[in-house]
Amino acid sequence: MPIKLPSALPAYNVLLREGVSVMEEEQAARQDIRPLRIALLNLMPKKIDTENQFARLIGATPLQIELSLIRMTEHQTKNTAASHMEEFYRPFSEVTEERFDGLIITGAPIEHLPFTEVTYWEELKQVFDWTQTHVHSTFGVCWGGMAMINYFHGVQKHLLDTKLFGCLRHHITDETSPYLRGFSDDCVIPVSRWTEMRQDEIDAAGLKTLITSHDAGPALVEDRDHRALYVFNHFEYDKGTLKAEYDRDVNNGTPINIPANYFPNDDPTQPPQNRWRSHAHLLYGNWINEIYQTTPFDLENIGA
Repeated sequence: MPIKLPSALPAYNVLLREGVSVMEEEQAARQDIRPLRIALLNLMPKKIDTENQFARLIGATPLQIELSLIRMTEHQTKNTAASHMEEFYRPFSEVTEERFDGLIITGAPIEHLPFTEVTYWEELKQVFDWTQTHVHSTFGVCWGGMAMINYFHGVQKHLLDTKLFGCLRHHITDETSPYLRGFSDDCVIPVSRWTEMRQDEIDAAGLKTLITSHDAGPALVEDRDHRALYVFNHFEYDKGTLKAEYDRDVNNGTPINIPANYFPNDDPTQPPQNRWRSHAHLLYGNWINEIYQTTPFDLENIGA
């Protein structure tokens, strides 16, 4: 089954060119099936890139997915056209009475700020509480995952002396987890962050780490009590995302290391290779499958 997207959304043609099955809303309405309602709370500055990345992953399953794009109510983005935001996004204040099978909360380039100093922190806390009554399963990504684990469990983020940057080797700590079906014993994941969550503090909160790294620490954490997953790294990244970040910093004169294990022979003049795509599809496909297996058929029963 395809992912249902507005035909004018840039991701529609991007996914269509890549061979991902997509359909317009009118076509989806003719199918006698309840699609899974998945929302994306997009906190990243380059909204369209992020839409494409997550739509690609959740659109690769055999299920029909209805993707909704959400933004913080008062926060205004400076990197995406206002017309795009007006046409495709709804503020959180307009969806508080709706229910969703799944919600993805993205990262945000505000790691250096304490959570309480983020301009939309108070509203984001409302989002976290809302997930417990109106969302069946939530996936917090990078800063979004750190913010959720901090809010629900008090686990702190810690600033690093140098940026964790590159494609780092990770290993599986629970091969029986339904979210890791089909995973190899280890995998490569793109990492790009100045902060970390520490394993001892996650353990003290009674949470289960599913993927970790000797170099980057815990990467994927399950929070059963809040029906949530927290991933601190970027399975969703495109092949060129780390390159774009590296080139940006070089052009701006910002001190930055060449991303580790990313360019062939660590040579930034060589095109990088994507070595994480298959595990990215497995993770998000498994998450969608778990939602499908456990979510109520009647949307009104979500969160009950």
